[in-house]
Amino acid sequence: MTTFSDLGLSEGYIKGLKELNIIHPTEIQVAVIPTLLETRTDLIGLAQTGTGKTAAFGLPILNIIDPSKVEIQGLIIAPTRELVQQIKKQLFKFTKYIDERIFVEGVYGGEKIEKQIKALTRPTHIVVATPGRLIDLLERKALDISNVKTLVLDEADEMLSMGFEEDISKILEYNTFKRKTWLFSATMPNEVKQIIKSYMSADAIRVAVNKDAQVNKNISHHYINTTIEDKLYLIEKILKRRQKERGVIFCKTKAGTRTLTSQLQAKGFSVGALEGDMQQKERDKVMRAFKNEKLQFLVSTDVSARGIDVNNLTFVLHHQLPDFLNYYTHRSGRTARAGKTGESIALIIPGEKQKVIDAEKALGITFKEMKMH
Repeated sequence: MTTFSDLGLSEGYIKGLKELNIIHPTEIQVAVIPTLLETRTDLIGLAQTGTGKTAAFGLPILNIIDPSKVEIQGLIIAPTRELVQQIKKQLFKFTKYIDERIFVEGVYGGEKIEKQIKALTRPTHIVVATPGRLIDLLERKALDISNVKTLVLDEADEMLSMGFEEDISKILEYNTFKRKTWLFSATMPNEVKQIIKSYMSADAIRVAVNKDAQVNKNISHHYINTTIEDKLYLIEKILKRRQKERGVIFCKTKAGTRTLTSQLQAKGFSVGALEGDMQQKERDKVMRAFKNEKLQFLVSTDVSARGIDVNNLTFVLHHQLPDFLNYYTHRSGRTARAGKTGESIALIIPGEKQKVIDAEKALGITFKEMKMH
């Protein structure tokens, strides 16, 4: 079995990983870490969420930093505040046993910009950012990315589907001649291909992890035939049978998310909601409670769930199937993380079977019917 030492990482990093209980590298880590440690190159990584991407780009980017130079040398862009916070925390933990301190700062919306501008006056080597807030800070000249050697786009398909195309293009216009770009994405829609074509080298190394499966192979897929009227009753039944498990229930709308959460709370379930109209403080509170296992289940819209990285979620439940297939990939990717197995269960009403067939074809997966007795 390959070890992190085989991949060329120094002892300090290996010690930090061990403390995080990261012992064996994942497929994407084996595929990209040695390449990124040895070669200055553009890289395109096709990998599902939950496959260990943060360490795959995080360890090489830390390795490239020269701590004696007090300038921003690495820039990581991610779609949500939650993901930015998570990456920043991981990088900090990776460097626990490294001799020279590498300073990482996270910038994102939903927090006072003045506070972040002040934080950026301290020595900073790597910035992790959401696109919108980064543009704000660049326009205010609050940070300088002209010396960035490595720029990482994490979950590129997510960022583009959230409408950040213009912001990302603006950011990519900076310091192109000095910089190498590493792009990671779970899917390859045309918008991502366009970014690659416009801003990355034609010789970029391409790595795809189990590329035949757009969806993590450790997830089993099920559907249950039901009616609109019976959905609540069915969800209750499913949750009751999973008293010791944890999972996320997806709704298509913010209003649907709020309603279902209230209904389940009224039935005594330990459940919280996550949707776009909530105040950031509220969202953080719910996410914290869910991560600390104070909440057993979460009801969420697609966009709000994009930063959820919680291990040991055994299932996701689709109140309705999403309109876009890449949303199904991202939804189901909340379970079966870090090598574990998980279930994705869709409630479908008469006339929706075609959606299941389309998803099977496009994503190379098989749905089994689940009967509830």
